[in-house]
Amino acid sequence: MNVKEAIKARRSVKHFDKNHKMSAEEQKELFNLAIQAPTAFNIQHWRFLLLEDKELREQVRKLAWDQSQVTDASLLIVLCADLKAWNKNPAQYWRNAPQEVQDFMLPAIKDYYENKEVTQRDEAMRSCGIVAQTIMLAAKGMDYDSCPMDGFDFDAVGKLINLPEDYLISMFIAVGKGTEEARPKGGQVSVEELIFRDKF
Repeated sequence: MNVKEAIKARRSVKHFDKNHKMSAEEQKELFNLAIQAPTAFNIQHWRFLLLEDKELREQVRKLAWDQSQVTDASLLIVLCADLKAWNKNPAQYWRNAPQEVQDFMLPAIKDYYENKEVTQRDEAMRSCGIVAQTIMLAAKGMDYDSCPMDGFDFDAVGKLINLPEDYLISMFIAVGKGTEEARPKGGQVSVEELIFRDKF
């Protein structure tokens, strides 16, 4: 499936085959594709918590409006943002770059993020949005369905998973073999209504 086909075919599927398991190789392929997504300053703010324990998934389902994809999807990803990734060994993000690039980027990272909590959050959440779409398109290309989810109690789930203090949950992503077609799209706004040129 090419990229255009994956974009058009990707839908938010709500019902999954609960008996289907993704192989370790498939999971590795999915995440190796996912981490090709871009991030500001190459900081890679995303952290992927895979909920594999059945009992824990049942507890999370109760916190997620009893949505079946929480327990039935082959893979349930709690997509988190590390708000302080910028300050945790930032040299690692540029270790393969020429020295002159490193000498520019490392002070720039500090200048951009230090003492700017709104910026830290905004950039981390933007990065999570980009990687989420990458995961869903990669999954479609691998003949899997997916569903991004924000219908759950973020604070309660955070407690269940021991979310670190400097992390935020961005969303869940359920990935698996769909058992029902997605509902028809509710109605797309026309491109002409969405595109503006130069000024509003």
